[in-house]
Amino acid sequence: MPDIREYFRGRWGAPQGYAEILRVGMPLVASMASSTVMQFTDRLFLSKYSVNAIAASMPASIASLTIMLTLMGVCGYASVLIAQYVGSGAPQRVGSALWQGIWSALLGSLVLGACWFAAVPLFDLAGHDLPVRAQEVTYFRVLTVGSGLALFGASLGGFYSGRGQTRPVMVANVAAALVNIPLDYLLIFGDQGLGALGLPPVGLPALGVLGAALATVAGWLVSMLILARLIFTREHDRLYGVLSGWRFEWDMFRRLLRYGLPSGMNFFMELVGVAWFSFEVGKFGKEALAASNIAFSLNSLVFLPMLGLNIAVSSLAGQAMGRGRPVEAELVSRHTLHLAFAYMLPTAVLIAVFAGPLMDIFAPGDMDPAAFAPIRATGITLLYFIALYSLVDAGNIVYFGALKGAGDTLGVMFLLGFALVFFLALPILVLKLFGLDSLISYWMVFTLYIMLLAVTAVIRFYRRRWHGIRVVETAPR
Repeated sequence: MPDIREYFRGRWGAPQGYAEILRVGMPLVASMASSTVMQFTDRLFLSKYSVNAIAASMPASIASLTIMLTLMGVCGYASVLIAQYVGSGAPQRVGSALWQGIWSALLGSLVLGACWFAAVPLFDLAGHDLPVRAQEVTYFRVLTVGSGLALFGASLGGFYSGRGQTRPVMVANVAAALVNIPLDYLLIFGDQGLGALGLPPVGLPALGVLGAALATVAGWLVSMLILARLIFTREHDRLYGVLSGWRFEWDMFRRLLRYGLPSGMNFFMELVGVAWFSFEVGKFGKEALAASNIAFSLNSLVFLPMLGLNIAVSSLAGQAMGRGRPVEAELVSRHTLHLAFAYMLPTAVLIAVFAGPLMDIFAPGDMDPAAFAPIRATGITLLYFIALYSLVDAGNIVYFGALKGAGDTLGVMFLLGFALVFFLALPILVLKLFGLDSLISYWMVFTLYIMLLAVTAVIRFYRRRWHGIRVVETAPR
């Protein structure tokens, strides 16, 4: 036992140790936790509003996130450029890297705005019930048009996360949650919600999914404005050129696209798998779709906070690569995995033990308890699957983040594409071909997909092909 204590004590204060990872990662975990709370309360309020609203929210939000995060993979990759410039001792290049992210966010906003016109044919293709489909279209349209604000926020946040100074990102995201949650409640329920709180009516209509989407956009706006106010100062311009570096710089923008586009495609493939899976599950009926949506909403409590460690390890690995020291990137990745698993294990156990009470939280306000009973029973089974694959999901979170920080985004893109086709899509198509398709068989495949993806992430990382990648021109060779 003393040897084990010494082992962990020695890794606490050492370079690339637990203390450094937590210093960078904990504010990001808190930031992602605030985003998790926003999403959780959004789904919770919608479930109380109507069963159609909760059934529509998951497919529409996943479809919107698939597009937004694909673009965010590009503009957000400015954080890796910033990390490697800091690691290579070239802080004067940080402002230019930040602005290339901002210019890419502007282009991405135009793409997101054009998605308004794709909403109807997209959800017609899903084939869900007409009342659900109408709400999916509304939710998707508002989220995609407003997602440009999230792109700008991601670009600005990279200024801090890339340098390993993550508290301002936490402040911005917590402030966004403090605005979003009460606004979410008011816009979803209107005067009815005020009455439930004992407050007088003010003529506020109940907007349902439209209100939920508008509240989310308001949160993105608050976060973006706070970050912009903190970043664009004379002191930051003197140190990093955040004002003087506003010009479009083709060579750096090309590097942002070279590494950022595969990073965006990585987001796309991860989310398109979940989106396609949700659409397929929806064909088993509204109850099956609602149970899966609630299960995924609870899964976000496990997954999203850990994205803070994903961003942290990406930043720290990027700084190590900027110094030309890939061995340090390996060390920080291994220590981050320890911390991620320390969170995932007890969380997975809690989900399995309290699956029933967790499902009860989402009992729709417009549904008889007897009618909710089959949704609850199905959801409990799905939460067992989530608890199982969460035990290995730490490998995905940590090693994909480290590979991103090292610049191995193209290799990860091919890996994710392979996994999406051979670990998820083909098995489900085979189940359909042989008449073995069911909600449970689909979730068995999805669980195996997540677990095999973790195995491939570990193999890719320890093949060490990324050791020779140099993302910025100032890194040692």
